[in-house]
Amino acid sequence: MVRLEPDEGGVTLWLAGHAVLSHAPECPAISVASGAPQVTMVRGNFRLTDDAVAAKPLCRAEVDAGGTVVLSSADDSARLGLTLAPDASRLTLRALSGHDRITLDLALAPDDVLWGGGEQMSHLVLNGRNFPLWTSEPGVGREPGTPLTDQASADGSFAGGDYWTTNYPEPTVLCSGGWALCLANSEYAEFDAREDGRLRIHVWSGEVVIDLFEGAPASLTRQLGERFGPRQPLPDWAIGGAVVGLKQGVSSFERLERLIDAGAAISGLWCEDWVGIRETSFGRRLFWDWQWNAERYPDLPARIAALKDRGIRFLGYVNPYLAVDGPLFPEAAAKGYFARELDSDAPYLVDFGEFHAGVVDFTNPEAADWFAEEVIGKRMLDFGLDGWMADFGEYLPTDLRLHDGDPMQEHNRWPVRWAGVNARAVASRGRTGDVLWFMRAGHTGVQAHCPLLWAGDQSVDFSRHDGIGTVITAALSSGLVGNAFSHSDVGGYTSLFGNVRTEELILRWYELGAFSPVFRTHEGNRPDDNLQIDSTPALIEGFVRWSRVHAVLAPYVRHLVEEAQTTGLPAQRALFLHHPGDRETFTIQDQFLYGEDLMVAPVIEAGAAERRVYLPQGDWRHIWSGQHYAPGWHEVPAPIGAPPVFYRSGSTFAPLFGSLAA
Repeated sequence: MVRLEPDEGGVTLWLAGHAVLSHAPECPAISVASGAPQVTMVRGNFRLTDDAVAAKPLCRAEVDAGGTVVLSSADDSARLGLTLAPDASRLTLRALSGHDRITLDLALAPDDVLWGGGEQMSHLVLNGRNFPLWTSEPGVGREPGTPLTDQASADGSFAGGDYWTTNYPEPTVLCSGGWALCLANSEYAEFDAREDGRLRIHVWSGEVVIDLFEGAPASLTRQLGERFGPRQPLPDWAIGGAVVGLKQGVSSFERLERLIDAGAAISGLWCEDWVGIRETSFGRRLFWDWQWNAERYPDLPARIAALKDRGIRFLGYVNPYLAVDGPLFPEAAAKGYFARELDSDAPYLVDFGEFHAGVVDFTNPEAADWFAEEVIGKRMLDFGLDGWMADFGEYLPTDLRLHDGDPMQEHNRWPVRWAGVNARAVASRGRTGDVLWFMRAGHTGVQAHCPLLWAGDQSVDFSRHDGIGTVITAALSSGLVGNAFSHSDVGGYTSLFGNVRTEELILRWYELGAFSPVFRTHEGNRPDDNLQIDSTPALIEGFVRWSRVHAVLAPYVRHLVEEAQTTGLPAQRALFLHHPGDRETFTIQDQFLYGEDLMVAPVIEAGAAERRVYLPQGDWRHIWSGQHYAPGWHEVPAPIGAPPVFYRSGSTFAPLFGSLAA
């Protein structure tokens, strides 16, 4: 039972039978301070520092007439109140002395394992590391000291990132000890688990609101799903084959036909360049004015309609910014729909690398409605699009003026506001559940709006912190906090400093994409420098095969979609969700359960012809050979074209899985 117990000079919070927060004068676990933040942003890459002044220790405790436990310093210069909701579901900590920083230390048992933090790319387990929670560009390489990361950061932009940089931070933590915490705060926060036996939560706010949960991991995931809102369904059409990403103008349609003629199962054509192209030193980018570019795509409405008649949907691209050289910019500026400079009413312009764009101010209800209706509604949905990449959301600077709110609080909320604009536009046309749109950015609340995550802009390689393997960690970590469906750019995206795709990488990414709810390819930022899915006979053959595998699995994916709606469990699951008594599963992040019945262990190392796989309790059958495997660790053959995948022999879908070996 959750309870808050004051005692002499302190207070204890009991959760899942553990004293997770125990504050006493001789061993303080709660403190307050006053901060002076410095925020530096370069093209969506952030660094935050704080010259905080700590208050005097909170060494006294009393309970006021309203039941609030009040901690105070000896001279009353620092005071903080703790209130537990009547149903014990929420703990509120409020600085009563004007301080704007709160830190609390949670006690961990020696064998406690922590997960959470939102969509993490590098580490599923939080123990031993510090995780700043601030939405940003993840970075290139994400491993300081390596050539790719150091080159990306060489211009002073810290664009190389680090293990903790992520598009989608989430102030939620789950503990193997049977509890979870979710902060309702959007301000900058840190989860610091570097010290054994302690999780330090540090928040840049004078009020911290924490939702409390008890249960086994699967129960916690279900409860968190309820906390964040209902999962949006995936469109049925999106799970019956591949969504082909091409950005070659009208010739994209010719290339699509060649793939269809080769036998590929295609559910959609995704042309992010439907709005036009802007060539930059980074690569082939888009013209950020969200409407059809007739010069690049002549006769597009007729082409979209013809594809749809054949069961193939057309998808595009949008983000929440407007380039200064596009016709929508002056319209939005005249209406006052942009965030503004601090000292003038001029639109605040963000440098996106060789061009600038205005930030549509979604704290202004009129601006949000305008974007939902005039941009997404009329120029995209009414035009004929059945989906899009809803990109960005991480870039809100803190040195601007908003219609309403403090940018330091709004920064992490921005992806949620952006998701709400997309969801509202789709709902306005009665298309919820039929339109496929996907985001990379997020924070608390995006789960209720966005039907599908994508794992962002991985490097086109096998690197540990930014390559193909990170999309598995991203799916598992985001799935724990209410996001049912995740996928990635098959083939990766970021190609810089001579780092280009290999045929092996694309073939391995096909294998991973086929066992994702949505199988979508991407040409990347420098398509002309990189191999594409139709560049060689082997790549075409591989794409055809794995697109058809994805299509065969559609009945099982429909089952996972229904399960997500009813239970809150994600499609791709950490092993411990179904095997909480098996501690071996607690730290595995390079394989996943696809539902309860499939175990998928993608090959994420270059040159590998086998890989080590863990099978928990059960009777497992190798999907390609039919061979039975006992529980435990195995070295499994993994040639290209046959990644280690197993199914439970007793599954009702066993005949479907077995058909893939034919």
